Amino acid sequence: MSNVFGFGAKGDGVTDDTDALQHTLDSGDGVLRLNKGTYRITKPLVLDLTKTGFGGVRGEAGTSRIVMAGAGPAIRVIGDHQGTAVPSSVQAHTWDKERFPTITGIEIVGEHSDAVGIELRKTTKCVISQVLVRRCRIGVHLVERNRDFILADSHLYDNHEIGLFFDRCNLHQIIVHGCHISWNKHAGIKSLGGDVHNLQIVGNDIEYNNATAGGASQPTDLAEHAGGAEILFDATDGVISEVTISGNTIQATVQNGGANIRVIGATVERPQIADAPKTQKADTAHLINITGNVLGSQWRAVELSSVSRVTITGNTIYDSADLSIVVTRSSGIVVSGNTFGWRGLDSEPPKDGMRFEDCDNIVLSGLATQRFCAGSAERGAAITFVRCSDSSLSDSQILDPLYRGVELVDCVRCRIANNTIADRRQKPTMKHAIRVVGQSRNNLITGNILAGAIDKLLEASGDPSEIRDNLLVR
Repeated sequence: MSNVFGFGAKGDGVTDDTDALQHTLDSGDGVLRLNKGTYRITKPLVLDLTKTGFGGVRGEAGTSRIVMAGAGPAIRVIGDHQGTAVPSSVQAHTWDKERFPTITGIEIVGEHSDAVGIELRKTTKCVISQVLVRRCRIGVHLVERNRDFILADSHLYDNHEIGLFFDRCNLHQIIVHGCHISWNKHAGIKSLGGDVHNLQIVGNDIEYNNATAGGASQPTDLAEHAGGAEILFDATDGVISEVTISGNTIQATVQNGGANIRVIGATVERPQIADAPKTQKADTAHLINITGNVLGSQWRAVELSSVSRVTITGNTIYDSADLSIVVTRSSGIVVSGNTFGWRGLDSEPPKDGMRFEDCDNIVLSGLATQRFCAGSAERGAAITFVRCSDSSLSDSQILDPLYRGVELVDCVRCRIANNTIADRRQKPTMKHAIRVVGQSRNNLITGNILAGAIDKLLEASGDPSEIRDNLLVR
């Protein structure tokens, strides 16, 4: 066994233990065993599995601390896996020397502005568990290519930018569970570019990941941090697919431009109105399931741009300062069985609502909303469709909206059916329950209960849509 004290480490928090710990890795058995203590380092500890063979880092039940006083990762793990998760693609030397590096039981604290907790490069079956990383630029950083990665039972807390970062990485088969990922200034979990598939984010607490969390003042370099998110997938120059986000608490303090979950695909230009399905879809962000989470207290809860085949089901969504769900230039989106928070009093600031713009094949059903305040007295509604086609809203409760229940603008072949849209307050403010405007055509509005509008319950000026069998309660 490799005892770091036998290789000259002091673990007193003052001595530079870099050389002693690296000597332990290079000359020992490949496992860095850290006794209770604080190990100050100034350069990355490199665990090169291609040279040392099987290896890992193990602390003493969380009492082992590494202070990274230099730039770069405190721990860098390097392998040579160039295949996929298919067994036949794994080379013999990977099984014989490199598989399953494990890092557990340690704390990493950054003292340098460019410190990183752990970096993984060309690894397979890597497991990080029972690890705390804080005050680094990035908590856990995956680069280049990795496979079958698990992050479990860990804390990525109060890092300068990102908790868990998939950085232009070719990465498949990822599980993140049982973690506390919070107070990171730009994003809790971020995927940028690369080729990321089979990602499961399950059973975590992911919150306060923005630059102004905790009442901090807005940073002077706002451009760098604006738009922070608990979970941020940017596939404008890459792919993100086969993702499950389930059973998490995902919440924050409100940051202008922020989101609980933000997914961005490659931008696709769409015509304003099309009677046929849209074409030229880049489809770089797709097959995403957002289910059974608690989302709230941010600028927006879910924001999707240029994505396809996404389900948002069974979530509790509350107190979105701007809009609860915003979807643009997307197709094949299902929003079903969610409940949305509401203002307790009319004196509270307006908040919450949904907007779908330049989309097709959108299905909304089984939604429970109250006091949605999106739009204005002139335009917009609790749920607004703009230049959408072949979409539907059905079997939902849209109660006490501030201005309108539903508005269709320049929409084609959309169906609004079997909903209750009503303003039940003693002093109603809802101007219309449903309004259809612009170049909308060939829409169906049927089977709705509409009540409490102060202007018109249903207005469809100049629209040849089919309107029938609605119950209008004056």
